[in-house]
Amino acid sequence: MDYGETITTTAGADRAWAALAAVTTYPRWTASMSSVQPLDGPALAVGNRFRIRQPGLPVTVWRVCEVRDGESYAWEARAPGVHTLAYHRLTPEADGATRITIGIRQTGPLAGLVALLIAARTRRYLRMEAAGLKAAAEAGHGTTADEGPAAGGR
Repeated sequence: MDYGETITTTAGADRAWAALAAVTTYPRWTASMSSVQPLDGPALAVGNRFRIRQPGLPVTVWRVCEVRDGESYAWEARAPGVHTLAYHRLTPEADGATRITIGIRQTGPLAGLVALLIAARTRRYLRMEAAGLKAAAEAGHGTTADEGPAAGGR
């Protein structure tokens, strides 16, 4: 099952990346996440894990599996019968704006059943997260020291 959401922010790619990469701040700008707890440190780095609580969903541990600094990252979670990959991409536009694309891809023998149970919530949460990231980027969240690291390795 695949779900995706795209939105454009007036913020430049650097500001959008700062907000996106400050993973532990997500609950500040989206009601779709109650908490994001780093298990291996707060940096957005391959292999780092984050325990995420979302209203109405089981607590899930996400492991970062890909980072393209300033551009994109993906993380994955596994549950019996379902592998979930969430991706986050930023694309600079010619006018200085940034296109934000986020999505979820679920595979495995139980992916269809999971989709029947939570497809509407997944779509709603993706809309909330895209809108929240847009607002956070435009407000400059993730660009100050008290809002967490902008990215691993920076």
